[in-house]
Amino acid sequence: MRRTISGLYAVTPELADSALLRSKVEAVLRGGARVVQYRNKAADQRLRHEQALQIARLCRDAGACFIVNDSIELAHDVAADGVHLGKDDDGVGAARALLGPGKLIGVSCYNQLWRARDAVAQGADYVAFGSLFPSPTKPGAVTASRDLLRAAKEFSLPIVAIGGITPDNAAGLIEAGADSVAVVSAVFDAPDIERAARRIAWLFAEHSES
Repeated sequence: MRRTISGLYAVTPELADSALLRSKVEAVLRGGARVVQYRNKAADQRLRHEQALQIARLCRDAGACFIVNDSIELAHDVAADGVHLGKDDDGVGAARALLGPGKLIGVSCYNQLWRARDAVAQGADYVAFGSLFPSPTKPGAVTASRDLLRAAKEFSLPIVAIGGITPDNAAGLIEAGADSVAVVSAVFDAPDIERAARRIAWLFAEHSES
């Protein structure tokens, strides 16, 4: 059964130390992450495959969704739940052809609603917008707004907000329509990763009860 995207979406930091990466992912999953995306553009193919396999197992054991950034082939090889594509990656059609109908395909749409419309037309399963706030991971990223999140509700697909999101500013994005918030440094660089993740995960629970 195809999964859906919701809640805390943790994007891994680029670490060559696989044991350290694994311990960080275990902590974020304990804190309530519903989605983990493996992202490592610096590693070689062997290390990426090794780390992706490890995180896939952790997510499977925790009942979380596992997404691979950029590489359709790696997502296929490690039996990930899906792939996330940027503007310079292969398109939705190529991903669907290799991964099949049961996998999730997400697309970065930056601050452009037309990209989301195009992605939806091609069969994407979720769309992501950002950067919503200044981001230490991508300091030069374009800026997106809460109004864009509200406008994107027209698609009836999960909407992911990304960029500079912390436990202190995520609530407004959820109220604006984000079904999921993608976070890197605010959880993985926190002194207590599990606690930082739980603070964001709780925001979704509070919103659903309000």
